[in-house]
Amino acid sequence: MRIIKDSTPSADGFYMPAEYEPHEGCIMIFPERSDSWQYGGYAARKTFVRIAEAIAASEKVTVCAGAAQYDNARALLPSHIRVVEMSSNDAWARDYCPTFVKNGQGDVRGIDWGFNAWGGLHDGLYFPWDSDNKMARKLCDLMDRDVYHKRDFILEGGSIHVDGEGTCMVTERCLLSQGRNPHLTKEQIEDTLKKYLGVSTVLWLPCGIYLDETNEHVDNICAFVKPGEVVLAWTEDREDVQYGMSKACLDYLSHVKDAKGRSIKVHKLPLPEPVAITGEECQGLDACWDEPTRTPGERLAASYVNFYIANGAVVMPGFGDPADEKAREILQGLFPDREVIQIYSRDILIGGGNIHCITQQIPL
Repeated sequence: MRIIKDSTPSADGFYMPAEYEPHEGCIMIFPERSDSWQYGGYAARKTFVRIAEAIAASEKVTVCAGAAQYDNARALLPSHIRVVEMSSNDAWARDYCPTFVKNGQGDVRGIDWGFNAWGGLHDGLYFPWDSDNKMARKLCDLMDRDVYHKRDFILEGGSIHVDGEGTCMVTERCLLSQGRNPHLTKEQIEDTLKKYLGVSTVLWLPCGIYLDETNEHVDNICAFVKPGEVVLAWTEDREDVQYGMSKACLDYLSHVKDAKGRSIKVHKLPLPEPVAITGEECQGLDACWDEPTRTPGERLAASYVNFYIANGAVVMPGFGDPADEKAREILQGLFPDREVIQIYSRDILIGGGNIHCITQQIPL
């Protein structure tokens, strides 16, 4: 593994492919953090296993587990899923495992961004995050992939989406937040994305999902389903704060064009009714920094957009809501060549994210 400090992916002919392009595999992390996951991750681990199994039906899956949970992970996961011992501070593979880029010859490299737990000492969610911040380089070493060193730029994988044809999509609320790169202007941030993701156009959605504690990652509000087409989390309830937020994104998307000069076709993906954590669920979470992780009645950032596109399937969240089936049908229509698998994922939502947040694809 080479650590590349004197060049950028774009300069070397590399770009980030879309998630719906072929994968070599997927990376996940086994959950155990007791202030993120109920009862030390006991319930969440069952859901993680179901998701890993669904993805592994069509691509290789590697699960990283800490030393304390390695034997348990190996026992719970089927033999065709690889388990490796690797330390981390939590289980959000999307945000601190490598972002992978490729070139026209099929060579794949990783990017090692800086990670500070979604805001560092300004408004981050936990401390320390040192083990998380080492994972990208460790995984590239494990897979014998060269890696671009960019730890001076804070970026999580859930804060970007690309179409594989020169367009990147982000939210202003996240990338311009004071806990990320406050010393950089919007133009400087965009220039970095272009150089490292190999894109020529960056779409800046104004916001994300209400109360999304990542400062509103794009992967919870909007996602590419093919070049020129996206799904957007949507509610018809004009009394809901989310209506104005989703409407602002729709208005923005209605007048911008992608890197190929195409207008963006928007498919509305309904949101479930607002989901709140219960008092009983809160009792299963340890305190963080002497403060409760969650409070009873707190609204959680539930969204069907937080799905993972595997080689042969789309693995999407379910919430036990009447909108579950409607959302599944919409995605099945948009991905006719893949099986849409819906997995009840409240135990992941309680941790602060969902299926896309706990997965990271490796392009083929």
